[in-house]
Amino acid sequence: MPSNYRSFRKSVPWLILFLETVFIILFYFLVPRYGYDAFIRNISYTDFQDVNNMVIFGFGFFLAFLKRYSFSSTGFNLLIIVLGVQCSILMEGLLFLKDPNERDPKIITMAAVSMTAVAISSGAVLGKTNPLQLIVMTVVEIIIFHVSRWINKRFLQVQDNISMKHVHLFGAYFGLAVSSRFSEPSPRSEKNASTPKSDLLSMLGTLFLWVFWPSFNSVLADRDKTKAIYNTYFALAVSAVTAFTLSVLTTKDGKFRMIHVHSAALAGGVTVCYTAESIDYPWIAMILGLLASVITILGSFCLQRCLSPALKIHDTSGVHFTFGLPGLLGAVAQVVLSVIKKWTVLPSLGYMVMIYIGAFCLTISVALITGFITG
Repeated sequence: MPSNYRSFRKSVPWLILFLETVFIILFYFLVPRYGYDAFIRNISYTDFQDVNNMVIFGFGFFLAFLKRYSFSSTGFNLLIIVLGVQCSILMEGLLFLKDPNERDPKIITMAAVSMTAVAISSGAVLGKTNPLQLIVMTVVEIIIFHVSRWINKRFLQVQDNISMKHVHLFGAYFGLAVSSRFSEPSPRSEKNASTPKSDLLSMLGTLFLWVFWPSFNSVLADRDKTKAIYNTYFALAVSAVTAFTLSVLTTKDGKFRMIHVHSAALAGGVTVCYTAESIDYPWIAMILGLLASVITILGSFCLQRCLSPALKIHDTSGVHFTFGLPGLLGAVAQVVLSVIKKWTVLPSLGYMVMIYIGAFCLTISVALITGFITG
C-alpha cells in the first residue's frame, strides 16, 4: 500500500468490523422477510464452486504481477470478495426479491458473478490505493452495479441474466474512472516493476480464469447451458491462439511475449459472454474470439501510446483492453447477431436494438460517472 498511509491499524479493522456488523443486522431483518428458501433453494454447488474459484483464485493471482503487491493483491482480493458477496446478496434481496414469483434460486452464485466487476476495477487502481480505499470502493461499486441492473430492468425491461452480462463493462469503466483521480507512479518506481516470480503467479491466474470461464458464461445462460459452454471454449481457444500469433508479429525480436497472452487469452470469453447461448454455429464464436484477441493486443498498443497519455489515466493491469474493449465488442456482436436472426420480425426489431444499445450505454455511463465520483 502507499507509503503515506499511516493509520492502518486505527481505521481498517474498525471499518471491516463496522461493515460486518451492518451486514449481520441486515441479514437478521432481511432473511425472515423473504424466507431463507429464497436464498438457498435449488443451488447448484458445481456452478457456484467454479465461479467462486474464478473470483478467488483466478483474479487473486491474475493481479499478482507487481513486485511490491504480488502477495498483498492476492490477500486484498480475498478480503474485498468476501465482503462484497455479502453486500451483493443484500442488494439482490432489496432490489430483486420483492416479488416471490421472481426469486432467483442462484442468488449466491450471481452474487459471486457480480464480484467480477469489483475484481476488474481493483486491477485498474492496483498499487495506487490502500486497503481502506479498496474496501470503500468495493461497497460503493457493488451497490451502484446492482442499482444499474435495477434501472435496466425497471425502465428498459432488460432481463436479469442479460443485465448481469454487463459486469465486465461496468467493472472496466468504473475502475478507469476511479483510476483517473490517482496519479501515475514514476516509470522507474518499484510500484510499476514486476519479477519473474510475480509474472508467473499472474499467468497462473490467467490459466485459472481461462479454465473456468465456460462455467462463468453458462451460469449466465437461461436456456441452453451446453451451447454456452461449447461456444465459450471455442472463442477462448481461438483468442489464445491469436494472442500467440500476434505476439510474434508485433514484437521487434519476433518472440512470444507472455504479457500479450496474459491480456488476450481471456478476451474471447469476455466477448462471447453476451451471445454464448444463442450462437448456432461454432465458427461464429471462433470469429468473435479472433476479433477479441486482435482488439485486445492492438488496443493495448494504441491506447498505451496515444489515448492514455492524453487522458492521463494510468490503467495498472490493462483492464480497458482486457475487459472493456472485448466487452464492447461483445455488446455490439449481440446487437448484430440479434438483427440477423430476427430480420423477418421488422416491427419489433428496431425496439429490440434500441433496448440492447441503451442497456450497455446506460451501464457504461453509470460506471463512468459514479466511478469518477468514487475516485
